[in-house]
Amino acid sequence: MRLEDALPQKGSKRRRRRIGRGIAAGQGASGGFGMRGQKSRSGRGTRPGFEGGQMPLYRRIPKLKHFTVINPKEYTIINVSALADLDANTEVNLATLIEAGIITSDDGPLKVLGDGELSVPLTVQAAAFTKSAQAKIEAAGGSCEVVG
Repeated sequence: MRLEDALPQKGSKRRRRRIGRGIAAGQGASGGFGMRGQKSRSGRGTRPGFEGGQMPLYRRIPKLKHFTVINPKEYTIINVSALADLDANTEVNLATLIEAGIITSDDGPLKVLGDGELSVPLTVQAAAFTKSAQAKIEAAGGSCEVVG
């Protein structure tokens, strides 16, 4: 017989520990809770996640909404209303808009937004279009080309 073979009988149960019943019981006086302090008192020690007043982990890490985007896409934006005074059937892209003086600075690829009305047919080349902008350009008889 070996030491690892010495197991309790099947179905046997160990008595629960009766603490705070005097020194002779082995768990008397402070009942295994040490001497003084928050964790020796009755009731809960601290709530889960409490870090002693330090900003807890669940508040240090951003969870769901309102993150700042790490690498946001920067676009040069223009509304459909700014394209309304251009000549019919002209090719519109970032370079021609800067040349015409409609856009003053190149802040990245061109994105066309759908605010305003358009009545002249144009061939617009841009990196992105909103759905309303694309619908207004195509309704006026123009076309939208997505340029990478």
